Amino acid sequence: MSFLSLNNVTYSYPNGFKAVEDITMSFEKGESVAIVGQNGAGKTTTVKLMNGLLKPAEGDVVVDGWNTKNYTTAQISRKVGYVFQNPDDQIFHSDVYSEIEFGPKKLGLPPEKVKENVMKSAELAGVVPYLEENPYNLPYSMRKFVTIASVLAMDSSVIILDEPTAGQDLPAMERLGSIIKSLNQKGKTVITITHDMEFVVNNFERVVVMANRKKVSDENKRDIFWNFEVLKQSMLKQPHISRLSHSLQLGEKILNIDEMLHHLQKIKNA
Repeated sequence: MSFLSLNNVTYSYPNGFKAVEDITMSFEKGESVAIVGQNGAGKTTTVKLMNGLLKPAEGDVVVDGWNTKNYTTAQISRKVGYVFQNPDDQIFHSDVYSEIEFGPKKLGLPPEKVKENVMKSAELAGVVPYLEENPYNLPYSMRKFVTIASVLAMDSSVIILDEPTAGQDLPAMERLGSIIKSLNQKGKTVITITHDMEFVVNNFERVVVMANRKKVSDENKRDIFWNFEVLKQSMLKQPHISRLSHSLQLGEKILNIDEMLHHLQKIKNA
């Protein structure tokens, strides 16, 4: 039985707009999965269903044996942590330390455990130097890491990152990759929404593609990014190196620069 599953889930907003339709997908502990698709595909609605922020109109979302229909969002947050796309929708304390400690304190953890979780999460997210700062004195990109740390401090089994790469420079992208790798090594499931295909191929093996409120594919990244029918249906593009390799007709499912250089070297030596 999967740790987290969505079974034939449909959700409509109060105005009648159907945001996702008959979605079925499942995730195991320790998995790292990217969810991709154009705006309006239903990605954010799907992940909000995973942590109980939204409840399905049809179907069931089950987390570690809990049907989200039977539990509050606060209860589900013990198992599934969600980092909002916009950090300003999440931050509400006047200093970074208080922001990060809020979650574990609400969980009722002992003070020494709260402090331990805060410091470990702050270190992993790279925000230790800013613990006494007002989060709104920090740049937007760093505020995103504050919100990541605040969710990590709750030690949930599943971490959802909604567009974490938006507005980030290369060192920040590398830090995000390190966070994902560290969480996986600890047995955490990481589910990430992103429009950055290079970030996807560098950090994930499994990719779920959504389009028109439905899941259209769920495969290994190499199969996804060389499945031109799926890419056309979801209006996605290959990573830059894959597009170049395809235009050069290299004949391999190349995803990054190292693979391309290796393949060119093979051609040279042939």
